[in-house]
Amino acid sequence: MKKILFLFALVLSTTVTFTSCDTDDNVVVQHTDDVMDDDDMTIDPLTADVQLNVPYGDDPQQVYDLYLPAGRSADKTKVIVIVHGGGWIEGDKADVTDIINLLQINNPNHAIVNINYRLATLNTPAFPNQFLDLQSVINQVISQKDTYQILPEFGLIGLSAGAHISLQYDSVYDLDDDVKFVCNIVGPCDFTDPFYQENPNFDLYLATLTDESAYPPGTDLAVALSPALQVSIKTSPTMLFYGNMDDLVPLTNGNTLNTKLETSGIDHQYTIYDGGHGDWNQVQFADLEQKVSIYIDTYLTIAE
Repeated sequence: MKKILFLFALVLSTTVTFTSCDTDDNVVVQHTDDVMDDDDMTIDPLTADVQLNVPYGDDPQQVYDLYLPAGRSADKTKVIVIVHGGGWIEGDKADVTDIINLLQINNPNHAIVNINYRLATLNTPAFPNQFLDLQSVINQVISQKDTYQILPEFGLIGLSAGAHISLQYDSVYDLDDDVKFVCNIVGPCDFTDPFYQENPNFDLYLATLTDESAYPPGTDLAVALSPALQVSIKTSPTMLFYGNMDDLVPLTNGNTLNTKLETSGIDHQYTIYDGGHGDWNQVQFADLEQKVSIYIDTYLTIAE
């Protein structure tokens, strides 16, 4: 995953400086400046605004960073949400700041939300808590749409475990169709795949990650927690990026999701790179960057 982020950084042609702070501080930094002209009573366009570690729950990990573009308005500025990876047990929003830089360069008129979620422990399993954390973020941003001056339509960009969370949220939890597309970068999406099932410890690992009391008795967790197996006509347009030599998430996962999307008639785009779990070269990442930017402009269009 660090290789993914390093290569994303190499693609950048412009250096962008940004501010970070400790996630335990729950610090909110605001830069918005609304100006009223006394002569003509017009409001100048809003300036860019960065708010770090905005809380959305009681747990210290339940925070997000918000990047609001200059000139935004409640009738046009849509939102990109980034969900970091880390195998559901580690990782941080700070890991994906290079992606924020790319989005600000390529899609400068969108708001960006970069989230942390509760990392899995024995006391706080990943599932469904991490899906519910993403739901809480989206609900809070929607509730603050007038304050933020954004139009609450969302695109999700997830990396690895973050892609799994994003895909599952879209197909299972997004009942109001707030999500307009999902970008899935090497996300595990079919736990019934022999790649996982032939591992004698996998069922125990999945059970450890899951609060089984949140699911009906007898639930087949491998099925219920596999986004590829939850695809329906309500699933949003999806782009898929996988490596053909990935030793963590097999290409067969991408193939299964691709087939399910085709069968359900969902607009999608499937890209396979030579390499492993995001272990790709600069040319491949430049291709990914371009495709993501076009997808954002297609499915999260900013009105003129």
